[in-house]
Amino acid sequence: MTKRLTFFLLHLPLALIAQPRTDAVLTKLLTTNHNPVFREVMQHPDRYRLQIIYTQIDRDRANKPTFTNYYFNVDSTVYFNPASTVKLPLALLSLEKLNGLKNPQLTRETAMQFDSAHSGQTKEWTDPTAQSGYPSIAHLIRKAMLVSENDPYSRMYEFVGQQAINQSLHAKGYVDTRITHRFVRLTPEQNRHTNPVRFIRPDGSTIYTQPAAYNPTPFDTRRTDTLGIGYYSGDTLIRKPFDFTGRNKLPLESLQQILKSVLFPQSGPARQRFNLTPDDYRFMKQYLSQFPGETNYPKYDSAQYYDSYVKYFFMDSLHHTLPTGVRVFNKVGWAYGFLTDASYVADFTHKVEYMLSATIYVNHDGILNDDKYEYDSIGTPFLYQLGQTIYQHELARKRKNAPDLSAFRIYYEKRQPDNRPTVKDVAN
Repeated sequence: MTKRLTFFLLHLPLALIAQPRTDAVLTKLLTTNHNPVFREVMQHPDRYRLQIIYTQIDRDRANKPTFTNYYFNVDSTVYFNPASTVKLPLALLSLEKLNGLKNPQLTRETAMQFDSAHSGQTKEWTDPTAQSGYPSIAHLIRKAMLVSENDPYSRMYEFVGQQAINQSLHAKGYVDTRITHRFVRLTPEQNRHTNPVRFIRPDGSTIYTQPAAYNPTPFDTRRTDTLGIGYYSGDTLIRKPFDFTGRNKLPLESLQQILKSVLFPQSGPARQRFNLTPDDYRFMKQYLSQFPGETNYPKYDSAQYYDSYVKYFFMDSLHHTLPTGVRVFNKVGWAYGFLTDASYVADFTHKVEYMLSATIYVNHDGILNDDKYEYDSIGTPFLYQLGQTIYQHELARKRKNAPDLSAFRIYYEKRQPDNRPTVKDVAN
C-alpha cells in the first residue's frame, strides 16, 4: 500500500469505512430457529436491512451488572427510519428540561397548554383523556409510551425545541442522531419553529411561560439517505427513491444506549445520562413496561391495545399476553416499512434478564407511502421469532449469580371500573 493511499484511508471519517458488525456467537444462535419466515429474513439480511443487538447481562455477588453485546449486521451508516422510537429520547429530554427550570411549582404532573405562533402550528389547551383534563409532561409520556401515540411526541418536541433536542443529544455522545420534525405534515422551515407553551395552576393562572422558539442551526445533510424505487405523494406515484436525508435518524446502538441509560444509569458514562430525579427513573420504568389495560388515564380499550401490543418480541397473532412473571421495558416504532424494537426483558419467575434490539425493513415492491408493507406477514412474525429464540436461550443460559431484579419491580396501576368510554383508534 502506498503512503498516499495509507494517509487517505487513515483520514477518512470512520463512518465512511465502517463495516457491519456481526458476531459468530449470535449468528450461531440464530441458526437454531427454523421457522420459514425467520429463515427467509436471516438468509437475506441486507434486503431486509436487518440489524440486531443482543446483550447478555451477568451480575456479580454484589448484583453489579456486566453487559456483553453481540451484533448481527449492525451498521450505523445504514439508514432506517426510527419512527416512534424517537419518542423515548423526547420523553427523557422533556423531563430533563423540566428539572432544569428549577421551579418547585413545576412538576411532571403540572397542567400545561400549547399555543400557536407560526404557520402550521396548532393549539392544545385541554386533554379529556387526562385525569386533570389538561396536558402535562407526565401524561404526554404515558400516551407516547403505552400505545405510542403521535401527538404527545409532537408536543414534547415543541416543549424542548428543535435546537435544544439536537444539541443535547449530540452533547451526550449521540452524534449520529437527528430529530428534525413533528409527526404532522409540516415543511422543514415550519419544523424549525416551535410553539409558545405555558404551565398553569388549577385555577388557570400562569406559573411559567415559554416563548416560541426557532432553530437557526442547519443540519448536516452531506450524507444522503434514500430508499426504494418510488413513492406516492398524495395520489401521484413519483418514480424515484424517497429521500430521508432530512428526516429523523436514530441508529440502533444509540437507541439501545438511551434505553440502557434509563434502566441502568450507572452503567455508562455520566455525560450520556439524562438529568432525571430518582422518581423520574421510577416513572419511566413504569410506563415503559405497564400494560395499556392496567392504565386508568388514558383509559385505553384493552381489547384493541392488548398487553403485548407494543412488545414485538412477545407479540404474535395468537398470544396477546406475556409469559407469567415477564415484563418488557421497551420502545417500538413502525413507519415506511420499518419495524424497530429496543427492549430490556425481566423474567421475575425464572430470574432472567437481557436486552434485545432489532430493526427490519419489509417493503417488497420498493414503493413507499403505498401502505403495502409486509408488517403482518414478515415483519412482526420475524421479530416474534427472534424474541422467542433469545428468550428461550436466556432461560437455559447458566449464570454464576442469579440477578436481584427488585429494582425493576414496579407498582403497576389496576384499572378501576367506571363509565368513561375507552380510548380507541389513536394515531400512532
